[in-house]
Amino acid sequence: MLSDVKIRSAKPGEKPVKLFDGGGMFLLVTPAGGKCWRLKYRFGGKEKTLALGTYPEISLADARQRKDEARKHLANGVDPSEVKKARKFEEKMSQANTFKKAALQWHEKNRHTWVPSYADQIMRRLEADIFPVIGDRPISELKPMHLLAALQGIEKRGALESAHRIKQTCGQIMRYAVATGAAERDITADLRGALPPVKGKHHAALTDPRDVGPFLRAIDGFEGSFVVRCALRLAPLVFVRPGELRKAEWSE
Repeated sequence: MLSDVKIRSAKPGEKPVKLFDGGGMFLLVTPAGGKCWRLKYRFGGKEKTLALGTYPEISLADARQRKDEARKHLANGVDPSEVKKARKFEEKMSQANTFKKAALQWHEKNRHTWVPSYADQIMRRLEADIFPVIGDRPISELKPMHLLAALQGIEKRGALESAHRIKQTCGQIMRYAVATGAAERDITADLRGALPPVKGKHHAALTDPRDVGPFLRAIDGFEGSFVVRCALRLAPLVFVRPGELRKAEWSE
């Protein structure tokens, strides 16, 4: 059995030296002085070697724990080398699937359904407030507290309504990531109530019938452009939003 003293005192030779610990695990001391943990085992009738890490980054206790884990896989008929490859692949995919990548894919998929100004507005908000905080995080590892930190940054500058809107956008991105397999769940569901509610603001309106007459007379006395004067006279008759009235066509 090896000990930390034996490992630290092991000197390199002209050829690689193997210091065995038991259960097929050994420390490989290279001529350059490197010390690497290895596990020798048999699977499917073939002899194989599994790398367990390097010393001192991986201590003797850690190496033994990894050996025991590999032995459990063997007992269940699983090749530990294949398990290691699968973990590396999952880690690589996790690092590649960042929140920013998912957001850009979601935006590209949906932008044709929005007017250009709205699509640009969404991207500007993400680039200014979300990507700098969580953009590079793997979306599968994203926690509610990570997103909350970004939203609270928006709230602190007095843009509470924007924080709520961006939270909704992030929820749509997360649900897209769940649908594509990049994430397990929508973390924005855990942020319900985390932001203060937005106090509703009512637009100015006439509530007293006695004010309607002076208002209509003021419209008749408007001395601005002909187009605006026509729009002002038409608005009380159709009750539509200013933008809808401005873009109305003759056929309507």
